[in-house]
Amino acid sequence: MITIYANRENGLARQSELTGSSWLNVIDPTPDEIARLQELGIYPDFITYPLDLDEQARMEREDGQILIVLRIPCYQGEAADIPYITIPLGIILTEKLVITICKRDNEILQAFTSGRVRDLAPGKKYRFVLRLLLRTAQTYLANLREINKVVEVLEDRLQMSMRNKEVLDLLKYQKSLTYFTTALKANDLLVERLQRIQIFKTYPEDEDLLEDVLIENKQAIEMTNIASNILSSMMDAFASIISNNLNVVMKFLTSVTIVLSIPTIIFGYYGMNVTLPMMEHPIAFLGILAAAMIVMLAVVLMFWRRDWF
Repeated sequence: MITIYANRENGLARQSELTGSSWLNVIDPTPDEIARLQELGIYPDFITYPLDLDEQARMEREDGQILIVLRIPCYQGEAADIPYITIPLGIILTEKLVITICKRDNEILQAFTSGRVRDLAPGKKYRFVLRLLLRTAQTYLANLREINKVVEVLEDRLQMSMRNKEVLDLLKYQKSLTYFTTALKANDLLVERLQRIQIFKTYPEDEDLLEDVLIENKQAIEMTNIASNILSSMMDAFASIISNNLNVVMKFLTSVTIVLSIPTIIFGYYGMNVTLPMMEHPIAFLGILAAAMIVMLAVVLMFWRRDWF
């Protein structure tokens, strides 16, 4: 799907035709739409590179066109094997056009198309790129906060758990953090390269925006590393806790089994066809039952003092 946006007094506005400086938002294009982009003079490989989900963050130049590929976060839902992954987002810069290409619709582009991001103008191409970079870093930080909230809930459930389900849930988010770490480091190298080649020197205020991008990206990397280390340590600790909880249950069941076996042993003796003490007494049954209860109580007290219950 190709959507065209142009700058208006009240912000970006959707339109049906290209007029002057425009932004083309391309989501999972069909072969016909790819052909239409090629008719605009876009280098063919620049169109297909961002559609490869394994494409890494980088920058290329070709015939006056610039391709910038970012890795952006993508939420797949709690039921997914990996709730948060990263996907490539391509930004193609030509003389008059800014083109974003992505395999999936995502919250970063939705923020741009819905008008939640202010001061957007396709004519100021490099500032547009900086806004995308800044929004990407902020989205990583927002997703990290959501991951931390989920991990805290799982932590509370794990303290009393005897199953592996919660640990497996933590493992899913550990994978997400690994994806985030790899993508953020690649994005950071890309931004540093863009800074070195000084493509953001057109407007003085762009330099301040570039500094904000670098700071937000570094912060996202640091927070991801911290969250990943904490989660890794937590998984090791809670694996031991689950094993310990299971041992406590087994200890309790073993103690109960021993206590319940005492009357079985005593009644078994008196069930044999031999003469035993108290067998002829009128209250023999009550006496034997009382003796069994006394022995059981003594064993329970002994186990209790040794913390075997």
